[in-house]
Amino acid sequence: MGNVKLAGKAKISPFRKLALGTWETAYDPSIYGTLRVRADALLDYIEKFRVKYGKKLTVTHLVAKAVGVALKETPDANAILRFNKIYLRKNVDVSLLVLMEHDGKKDLSAAKVDDIDTKSLQEIVTEIEARAEKIRARKDKELEQTRQSMQLVPAFFINRFLKILSFLLYTLNLNLKWLGMPKDPFGGAIITSIGSLGLQTGYVPIVPYTRVPIYIAPGAISREAVVEGDTIVIGHMLDVNVTFDHRIIDGAHAADLGAAVRRVLSNPEAELDPV
Repeated sequence: MGNVKLAGKAKISPFRKLALGTWETAYDPSIYGTLRVRADALLDYIEKFRVKYGKKLTVTHLVAKAVGVALKETPDANAILRFNKIYLRKNVDVSLLVLMEHDGKKDLSAAKVDDIDTKSLQEIVTEIEARAEKIRARKDKELEQTRQSMQLVPAFFINRFLKILSFLLYTLNLNLKWLGMPKDPFGGAIITSIGSLGLQTGYVPIVPYTRVPIYIAPGAISREAVVEGDTIVIGHMLDVNVTFDHRIIDGAHAADLGAAVRRVLSNPEAELDPV
């Protein structure tokens, strides 16, 4: 008697054979989900914030701050894997991906905000703008050192090189600044806007090298029919698309994170800088 009672499938379709021959056993720990948030208060807040503080606050900034608040309230999700054990981060750091263009070529780079849970939106916007300007002007020394180092790695060796580098930086937790590698360049979560691409829904794949368990992709805000009490009205909706690493984050963590993000984005006036 075997471990499981089984009966072989007599006939397999050509498509099923093709599928079986193409993919191997799944080892991807990703969880995908979308949090839908009513965005009318959020848009109103952005407009008032820009008038009051003279800073270009965006939906991405607000989502990054909301994620910082959520990670502070859910410390078990602010974690990293080392030697198959979960280690909690002592700081709440979040990265935003910045589009840079040089010599006609486009690329993405990460601009990390350290201790984002303790910073005001004014500080976050100012810091991101300054970092993004340096990145786009190719004046970020750490980033340029990293880019130059990567260019020296032969293409056939890049996979193994990144695995070794990730092992040294995160598994062994070594400081490699002397090699031109910035300390913890991504933090505990990565935010990248897909709304600028005209997309409402899209999911970011987990990048093993970064050791980041949470990827958030805010989509484009849409005007839709929504229900208020017994009435249907036109409202604005925001899709916050998320990819989780299930080795660290389970359904309970996701529910707590989602509740905190929804609370902040639904009522930013009460939760964040007053306007």
